[in-house]
Amino acid sequence: MDTFSIGFIGGSLQSAVGYTHFISSRMDNRWSVDAGCFSTDADANQATSQAYGINPDKVYDTWQKMLANEKQLDAILILTPTPSHYEIVTACLNKGFSVICEKALALNSTEAKKIITVQKLNKGFLAVTYNYSGYPIVRELRQKINNGVLGKILHFQAEMPQEGFIKADVHGNKITPQSWRLTDTGVIPTIYLDLAVHLHQLIYYLIGQKPIEVVSQQASNGWFEVIDNVMCLVRYTDNIQGQFWFSKSALGHRNGLKLRIYGSKASAEWYQNNPEELLLSYSDGKREIVDRASSCVELANNIKYNRFKAGHPAGFMEAFANLYIDIADSLRQYKTTGIWKSEEVYGPTLALDGLHFLEAISKSAKSKVWQKVID
Repeated sequence: MDTFSIGFIGGSLQSAVGYTHFISSRMDNRWSVDAGCFSTDADANQATSQAYGINPDKVYDTWQKMLANEKQLDAILILTPTPSHYEIVTACLNKGFSVICEKALALNSTEAKKIITVQKLNKGFLAVTYNYSGYPIVRELRQKINNGVLGKILHFQAEMPQEGFIKADVHGNKITPQSWRLTDTGVIPTIYLDLAVHLHQLIYYLIGQKPIEVVSQQASNGWFEVIDNVMCLVRYTDNIQGQFWFSKSALGHRNGLKLRIYGSKASAEWYQNNPEELLLSYSDGKREIVDRASSCVELANNIKYNRFKAGHPAGFMEAFANLYIDIADSLRQYKTTGIWKSEEVYGPTLALDGLHFLEAISKSAKSKVWQKVID
């Protein structure tokens, strides 16, 4: 298999996800991190480059210098805060680089549309990372839905509660997040871009349907003057009802990502804190727990998802690594044919759909009425 060279923009040791991307991208020898501008802080940039083992000649103090000097990289990975994505993504595409961008792709649908225009003009490769659909059991759940095990999908609940904006440390002091997460100056509140993008992608990934209209409410409950709790009801295509909850003011939830899908024949429940198991409940009253070693699985027992045998839990890093395998396969396809298609990797189109959805949620929270989602 090909090993692709990648350069990081952002992703220092001080960032939320930098080290995670570094470890997961290299886990299966599909990527080699060969260059980077990891931070605008010189000390953090150097410390990160040393920890990642980057040749000093390949470490840059600005991302613009990296784009100007690096000619052989197979892709650029963008891990900077969301407000900077539009400028950096478009610059990379215009320079002819293949791009992998951490969610959210952009601050709003206007920026996303402009990115798509640039991507199409350059016929470029652009993938957005949504790591939670990399869990083998989530992929197994989609397979079961596609095979009709749940019957017709009727309704769902998707939630992602966290406690970071209301929790204190052992001394009673606020736990201060990154500064960019503490402003709501745009059309879409920051918590939407941080959490809700994942829920939108996961529901589309599982059921293949899109939101049509939404009614929502939001609040600020925690330490900071930003929206930190959002609840909404959604009507999806195929007459499916949905409920979303995402929060950073829910004490007791480190990251309480949970999905419940209800069908006419069976329901399914998956909880990220117990990622190796899927609970299925059937119309005849039977209940079943499925994991990678179950006889009924079709995908989760694939060798690439079993770096070690069931009973030795895989988790967040492995889910990210699974996605990086898929991105590598997609990039290889793109380099060979000029186009790519994947059931696991998503480009800017889904990101644009998600931003339209988030804008509708925000409008509904302010108007307190149902809001249509622009298609």
